[in-house]
This record gives sequence, structure tokens and C-alpha cells, in this order.
Amino acid sequence: MADRVQVIFGDITQQAVDAIVNAANTTLQGGGGVDGAIHREAGPHLVWECRKLGGCPTGGARITKGYYLAAKHVIHAVGPIWQGGTAGEDELLARAYRSVFELVAQQDIHTVAIPSISTGAYRFPIDRAARIAVRETRLFLERHPQLTEVRFVCYDRANYDCYVAEVAEVMGKRSTEGAGGLN
Repeated sequence: MADRVQVIFGDITQQAVDAIVNAANTTLQGGGGVDGAIHREAGPHLVWECRKLGGCPTGGARITKGYYLAAKHVIHAVGPIWQGGTAGEDELLARAYRSVFELVAQQDIHTVAIPSISTGAYRFPIDRAARIAVRETRLFLERHPQLTEVRFVCYDRANYDCYVAEVAEVMGKRSTEGAGGLN
């Protein structure tokens, strides 16, 4: 199972996979960070398709086409805004990952790239978010062999280091940092 997970530095908009995950807001209309970058790269058709979806609740996910992205699909996952850890944030983030993986299974997606959801503008602690992301990924991979590759795409060193550590601990995978990250 560990051979199906990678941690890389990179630009999620450039990942040539079946689906990339967008750290979206509830309106699905784009915003800053990863969300804004994905909307810019995908082009105006993504905005139009997202409008038709009518939003998404926190903890949920919706799927669209990838349009001008290298990925065929975008899975828009809405994570929680950090409020100190007392407002059910961990469960809402876990639910967002489970919603992503439900769509992966339904759409027969084999490769997916995932950013660190809720850790930017939503201020979820990176180490805590990485633990939840990797745990939910492992649970899904144990039951779904059709998902052949999960890439955690990190935009900075802090995210990268947290994800490398969590993948090593949860998946039993040692760091072989190099040209693309943890391989």
C-alpha cells in the first residue's frame, strides 16, 4: 500500500492525474491559494460548471471536469475553518477526505493529487491536518485497490515535512527525499 502514496513538492495544477483535489470554499466559486490557482488554470468553463453545482457544505466534495488542467477531473473538497479545535474541525476535515474518496470510487479514478486541505487561509494546523489526510487515505486504500496512486502535493517545506513524517509513520514508508519528494 505504501508504494501507492507519494509526497512531492509541486504545483497541483500541473499534475497529470485522473483527478486533482481542490481545497474549495462552500460557494465553489474560486478564491485564494490553491482554489484560485485551480480556477485560473482550468479556465472559465470551470466557474460555469461550479455555478451549476450550487455550492457544497463543509465536509463535502463535488466533482467537475478539469478543462484546461492536466487532470481530467477536479474534486472540490470543502474543509473547515480552524476555530481552535473545539468546533468539530477534525471530524469535518476527515469527512471532506472521505467525500473525496467516495467520488474517487464512484468515478473509477485511479490516480489523484491532493493538496493540504484547510491549512492555508483556513488556518488548520498542518501537522494535525496531515495526520487526518494520511489516516483517511490509508483507510480508503485498504479497501480500494483500483486507486493506484495518491500524490500529496505540497507547496512549501512545512507541509512537505509534515506529510513525509505522517506517511512514514502511518504507511511505514521511509523518506527517500529527492527529485520528486518521497517515492
